[in-house]
Amino acid sequence: MNTETAHPLRLTDRKRQAVVDAAIAEFRLNGFEATSMDKIAATAGVSKRTVYNHFASKDELFTQILHQLWDSSKALMAIPYRAGEPLRPQLMALLGQKMALLQDEYFLDLARVAIAEAIHSPERARDMVAKLSDKEEGVAVWLRAAQADGQLLAAGDPMLASQWLQGQLKSFAFWPQVTMAQPPLDPASQQIVLALAVDSFLAYCAGAKTTE
Repeated sequence: MNTETAHPLRLTDRKRQAVVDAAIAEFRLNGFEATSMDKIAATAGVSKRTVYNHFASKDELFTQILHQLWDSSKALMAIPYRAGEPLRPQLMALLGQKMALLQDEYFLDLARVAIAEAIHSPERARDMVAKLSDKEEGVAVWLRAAQADGQLLAAGDPMLASQWLQGQLKSFAFWPQVTMAQPPLDPASQQIVLALAVDSFLAYCAGAKTTE
């Protein structure tokens, strides 16, 4: 009895995700305006009625894609600042999570769709950037705590410092993949980029004595 009642829920969840995946594929291929709910249904292998059972409109589908993009960044809140411990391994672990996210193919697909639509609809871009900035606050929270502990006296505004630090990763491990279809970095290259970003940041903001 329990398995019979649980099965339809699992099937519903699978169909919903199939619709989202189809929308991502169609938005990437044809753009938001040129994509129809009929085409999304065909690509997902479901009826148009099934698509509308899950999403009332194409705008709602796009919003769901953005939510998945934002939710992917939640892990950046998982590593708190630890007073009394060296900064470098803490930052390497924190940015290591960011690197893993930036190199995830599903995340990159979500980002490509969101960025492409934002170019055509600036009002979407403003909302997207605001929400994504909120999700990236985890790095700023860590930096703010390190500042309060007297360890990053030259870091300045934590949000700007966070953008600077993460921007160094994105220059190698996000924008080339999103805009030029470059392959994800191999593990060795990821570690090189991480070390360069962390070491240059600490050299300016904290000094060599805190990077050991």
